[in-house]
Amino acid sequence: MKTLRQRENRAGLALISPTLLIVLAVVVLPLLWTVILAFQRIRLLNVRSTGLFESYTLRNFVTVFGSPGFWSSIGTTLTYAIGGTVLSIALGLAAALALRKPFRGRGFLRSAMLLPYVAPVVAVAFVWEVMLSPQYGIINEWGAGLLGWDRPIAFLTQRETTVSLLGLDIPIPVALLTVIAFEGWRYFPFAFLFLLARLQAVPAEFEEAALVDGATPTQRFRHIILPQLAPVIALLAILRFVMNFTKFDDVYLLTGGASGTDVASVRVYNFITARFDVGAAAAQALVLAAVLMLFLAVYLKFFAPEPEDKRS
Repeated sequence: MKTLRQRENRAGLALISPTLLIVLAVVVLPLLWTVILAFQRIRLLNVRSTGLFESYTLRNFVTVFGSPGFWSSIGTTLTYAIGGTVLSIALGLAAALALRKPFRGRGFLRSAMLLPYVAPVVAVAFVWEVMLSPQYGIINEWGAGLLGWDRPIAFLTQRETTVSLLGLDIPIPVALLTVIAFEGWRYFPFAFLFLLARLQAVPAEFEEAALVDGATPTQRFRHIILPQLAPVIALLAILRFVMNFTKFDDVYLLTGGASGTDVASVRVYNFITARFDVGAAAAQALVLAAVLMLFLAVYLKFFAPEPEDKRS
């Protein structure tokens, strides 16, 4: 006769088995299949006839590392991921601070803040393309009328422009900065929700005591609010970085990966659609996963909050 503990273990296993099956089918099996593909010379035409025990090779990784523009695409991806992460968190923090105090119409503004995040990416990308068009875009119209631009700027097709500052010619990556701005605008509501929820939990007595002591708004933000938000900001940073590092649809819809926006995820797509090289695409996907694991290890080592039992 089974003991109570054995019956509880069987009941617990029965309860979590549907989740385990879903994780196995959606995460584990595709990951294992990607690893297998990365070490086999597989083209799109023969992927169905390739078995699990075909000859394994490292030629896919040689192809990836030796392909023109691979290392520059890693740099572009890092710039895009870091820039989009910093901008989205900064905008989300500004919006959360602006909307934390009660005022008339605050509920409507809070709801409106979510529009970039919930709107279909195809729709918002098309709106940005129209606004930034050098022929009929409203941004160039305002720039010519208000800022005195000599000529329209092709924000999504111009690779870079040169700006003279203090006698130095500084190259500015126009298209890359544009997609970073789009990333920050589209996903700042994600940071806004996290930061606003944490701000609502900060005891008002802290700021009231600091106000009585004569602390300025900057001092209250630096010494009271920011330390309370630091764990949330660290979590947001790693989440947004991972999402941005593997982002494909935003960049592809805006520029197609051209004009200096050739991020790594677009290269994976091009390996399949342009070169029909499934093995090389899987190999580059594994390289991206390895880079992300490295950054995740750094986060867990230096920035992740410690458990309560270790603090005591």
